[in-house]
Amino acid sequence: MWREPDHLLPRAQAERTRAFPSSAGSSVEVVICGFNLGRISCPHCGAEFAPGWWGEAVSERYYEGFSTLMVTVPCCDVETSLNELAYDWPMGFARFRIEVTYPNRAWLTDEELASLTDALGHPLRPMLVHI
Repeated sequence: MWREPDHLLPRAQAERTRAFPSSAGSSVEVVICGFNLGRISCPHCGAEFAPGWWGEAVSERYYEGFSTLMVTVPCCDVETSLNELAYDWPMGFARFRIEVTYPNRAWLTDEELASLTDALGHPLRPMLVHI
């Protein structure tokens, strides 16, 4: 996933990654790990959020069309992005994603991620989707 959730891949760069299945949407979406999620915590103070707080914050942003992901966290009253929260199973928000399925492992190696990043010319953020 892109490090910036609202970034959309230019066509020329997408064509360089033809070996990888891809999808591009017109709006930001939640890329969720489902039941694998252990906890969501503050990137500033480390406090764990109640699932209800996170769900409400995401719902509000959804109904606004994800025009912003900025929230004020309840623990330390700091403004941050929902995408920058600490998710204890990688997830976040994206407008573009490349889906790679490996039946025997969950992660791309550092070398594979670096190669894909080089091909796209943009840093990526790995996320694991629960199917």
